[in-house]
Amino acid sequence: MKNLVTFLFILLILLSCNSQKKKTADKPEPQKQTQTENNEDAVWKKVLSSVVNIDTYDENRILESGQGFFIAEDLIATKYSLVNQANKVWVTPFDEDKKYLADKYVAVDRINDIIILKIDSLKRNPIELFGGNAPNSAKTLYISSNSGKTLQLFTGKVLNLTTLQGSYVYRITNRIRKSIFGTPIFVSNHKAIGIAFAAVDNFEMQSFVIPSTYIADLLKNKNLPATLESLRSHSNKEIAVENMKIKGLVLETDMGDITIRLINETPVYRDNFIKLTKEHFFDSLLIHRVIADFGIQSGAADSRYAKKGNSVGYKGPGYTLPANIVPGLYHKRGVIGSPRKPDTQNQRRRSEGSQFYIVSGRKYIDEELDELEKQNEIKFTAEQRRIYKTIGGAPHLDGSYTIFGEVTSGMEVVDKIVKVKTDTKWRPVEDIRLKNIRILK
Repeated sequence: MKNLVTFLFILLILLSCNSQKKKTADKPEPQKQTQTENNEDAVWKKVLSSVVNIDTYDENRILESGQGFFIAEDLIATKYSLVNQANKVWVTPFDEDKKYLADKYVAVDRINDIIILKIDSLKRNPIELFGGNAPNSAKTLYISSNSGKTLQLFTGKVLNLTTLQGSYVYRITNRIRKSIFGTPIFVSNHKAIGIAFAAVDNFEMQSFVIPSTYIADLLKNKNLPATLESLRSHSNKEIAVENMKIKGLVLETDMGDITIRLINETPVYRDNFIKLTKEHFFDSLLIHRVIADFGIQSGAADSRYAKKGNSVGYKGPGYTLPANIVPGLYHKRGVIGSPRKPDTQNQRRRSEGSQFYIVSGRKYIDEELDELEKQNEIKFTAEQRRIYKTIGGAPHLDGSYTIFGEVTSGMEVVDKIVKVKTDTKWRPVEDIRLKNIRILK
């Protein structure tokens, strides 16, 4: 009996040990991170250190908040519209809490809404830009971090390359909040396809990306650092003195060159036009409006990428200019003026910030000039009447639109353009582009 009890006790112990071993075997072990996963995490942590939060200020008044990223060790790309009214930007890298001042820029593209900021007190590894166009359905990611700097990735995909307000952009499925406007959007090889933002399209808030190809082009054409303050003002004494020395500008179009001079009586307009020229703002814009017996018009920001049939002429550089109607300046043939919205929408008669027209005009007779005097409550001088009757112009615009320049050679090119076939909105049926503007020193 004693032996039987001993045997049963030993058997019970053995069964208990086997059961415990089975439970241990059934319990899964924690998965070990592979070397590839470790490398991937390390790459994204490196990327994290090159993305920044930005707060933009007008002196001590905060304006906008968003994000940006390093594209060179001391250069940060972000949306121009985040900083266009600021004179300083405070930058906080994702991987630390310290703020760094950026109050300079080296390049700006108002049409595609990009600015490259210069930062002197901080250096980081640049994020590599994706070359070419990202394919539809490509996986997209943006990076974020919580207060503990833990890495977070949010994924989506490219829907298509589309146009929005006259610019090419990617439409993506990621949900982009305003607080992260300016953040880089990546594809799976850790390269950035561009700058993220959201906007209303077809009555729905959607997410978009400004393509990296525009950032790369802007980086190639960067200039010496200039203050953010200079973006807000169109002129200062030093700039004005330099601009007064400029002999003229050559407008190179698909149909020939037009040489102009800007007048000193309207210095804000003169300096603004030269500023936009130096930024290459006018490059490849359409001559989007052609009206017989009047003239030609260009400078619309929504015309660079416009396709046939698109309505253009509604987008400028993001600002307007105060009217500056100078007594003695009138719309004779060859003058350059600034268009504007009608009085019903624009009581102060502010001018478009970038658009301009060149008057080809027609000749008038005294009866027509008399009628215009009554309608517009103006009085033509004897000299104006002589010019309008012998050389021609657009007298119906006098006293209402700012004149800031005149053609010195190339009116035959203007006359040739005026004769082209147009659609019902006065846009030439065959595109005519202002290829670039050259400054004559």
